[in-house]
Amino acid sequence: MSVLKDKHILLGVTGSIAAFKAADLASKLTQMDAQVDVILTPTAEKFITPLTFQSVTGRHAFTESDLWGGEAHVLHVGLGKSADILVIAPCTANTIAKLAHGEAGNLLTITALAAQCPLLVAPAMDGGMFDHPATQENLAKLKERGAYVAGPTEGHLASGLAGKGRLIEPAELIGHIRFVLGRRGRLAAKKVVVSAGGTQEPLDPVRVLTNKSSGKQGYALAQAALDAGANVTLITTPTSLTPPVGARVINVQTAKQMLDAVLKESADADALIMAAAVADFRPKQAAGNKMKKRDGIPQIELEETEDILEAVAALKSGKRRPRVMVGFAAESRNLLENANEKLKAKKLDFIAANDISSKDAGFGVETNRVTLLFETGKHESLPLMNKAEVADAIIERVAALLE
Repeated sequence: MSVLKDKHILLGVTGSIAAFKAADLASKLTQMDAQVDVILTPTAEKFITPLTFQSVTGRHAFTESDLWGGEAHVLHVGLGKSADILVIAPCTANTIAKLAHGEAGNLLTITALAAQCPLLVAPAMDGGMFDHPATQENLAKLKERGAYVAGPTEGHLASGLAGKGRLIEPAELIGHIRFVLGRRGRLAAKKVVVSAGGTQEPLDPVRVLTNKSSGKQGYALAQAALDAGANVTLITTPTSLTPPVGARVINVQTAKQMLDAVLKESADADALIMAAAVADFRPKQAAGNKMKKRDGIPQIELEETEDILEAVAALKSGKRRPRVMVGFAAESRNLLENANEKLKAKKLDFIAANDISSKDAGFGVETNRVTLLFETGKHESLPLMNKAEVADAIIERVAALLE
């Protein structure tokens, strides 16, 4: 969570029943080492108290009374200038209108005018209000000025109606905050392609030949690249994971589909990170109908799948894209020997080797222990880390190579 560490996040809370989600958001951001200052509008205080936010952030929560206190002439300026991002969640139709028209009638809106940081607005309102032309025009004005709008989503509303107006969940909001904060990172304007998950090769209409890859390391790499400011394309096989906010997602299933997607996306990429566990073999002929026990044990003939990194290496030799190529070697024996062989054969800039026989690293678990082998001959062993930390380490080295 390095992109959030020590960041000053100004959280504006307006008068909505969804204000309880803002308390959860403030708590989660604080746990991620962000410094969260909260401003509540007078109507927000009807739904939730400043004490709630002070309890989860450990910092003073500002209200309208602070505007008229001893520091009234500098408070909004100080808050606005020191913030890395101003997030208003939930943001009512009323506050959206005030922001669009430059009104400064309360501490939150006057701080928004004084702020020099990015503005992220997360609308929340009841049936029909979000779709009303006035609200849409106001949001359009904010977007034209560079504001980011996250949500809302559809669902059950406080009135009992169903429609578009629900505040998005805190976890998704954090994804949007990370995306905005990362836009000026080391990889700003760079295109990074990440593959993730385990490919699936059909045996029959209901069965596949696959592997134990969960996709967690690949998704962590996509998030880390976004945190560093990259434009990320995530090529992923079916998984239960939620793609990180801001990533362009391409869904594939087989090794051939992944090959086609990787070749297309790598043609103009700055970096390719092949974290996916691509099948080495597939059935030569998939059965047209579901195989049944009564028909006896099937005899399945296998053939080799396409070598994606080899194909990209050939592409790179002609177009010099992608500029940096990173592979993974998941091995159960002769780890460094096999990884080094793959590093040279695929003409990679570096490779991350991990021993999948270890119970605390590799497929399905939250941690990984990798050794980075570089084409220069340098080896770098990383200690046991969670997969987000491993991803940060790899992206840091990718950025250094691109620089």
